[in-house]
Amino acid sequence: MAAAPSKKSAEKITQYADMFSAMGAEARLRIMQLLLSAHPQGLVVGEIQEELGIPNSTLSHHLDKLKAEDLVRVERDSTFLHYTANAEALQELLQFLYAECCTRNQAVKPDRIIRICK
Repeated sequence: MAAAPSKKSAEKITQYADMFSAMGAEARLRIMQLLLSAHPQGLVVGEIQEELGIPNSTLSHHLDKLKAEDLVRVERDSTFLHYTANAEALQELLQFLYAECCTRNQAVKPDRIIRICK
């Protein structure tokens, strides 16, 4: 019988679930994809809006949701808001998945992940 997860482990799983939920909307996943393609420089709101064709008020809502889960970072540059993907948070999320699917029970062979990403 497996041991119950620690409180810290349970909190991390909740955090990861919230992160996945934040990316669960098509528009937010498209925003993340776009910001990752512009990494590390990132993009200003107008560039994101132009590229994705999302109305400003809707885009603001999506960016706020991603920011609340620490998936994106924002810096004010004069009158512009400059957004970047939080690569460290995404790395932690991917490490969590990798540990579960590829290390413990080998549900997915590690070399298959590398081939998929190339």
